[in-house]
Amino acid sequence: MAFNDKTKRVFIKHKICRFCADSSLKIDYKDSKNLAAFTTERGKIIPRRISGNCAKHQRMLAVAIKRARNIGLLPFTTAKIKTKEYREA
Repeated sequence: MAFNDKTKRVFIKHKICRFCADSSLKIDYKDSKNLAAFTTERGKIIPRRISGNCAKHQRMLAVAIKRARNIGLLPFTTAKIKTKEYREA
């Protein structure tokens, strides 16, 4: 537990893995809607410490996102980044 200056207890709420909590959720590279929730607007994979996934499911999620990118279900980057005007500004 963390303590502040006045020795009061501060409780930190830990994030739980949503795939461990709900066994009906499955990680599938064909389900681009669920995979898009774990990517940023720029197309980067959200890290484990922010998303709250466990290590096992974060690895499975990263592989599924990479597979979906390779077959064209998810973009590698947004169109805004690719344009020349965005790079010059």
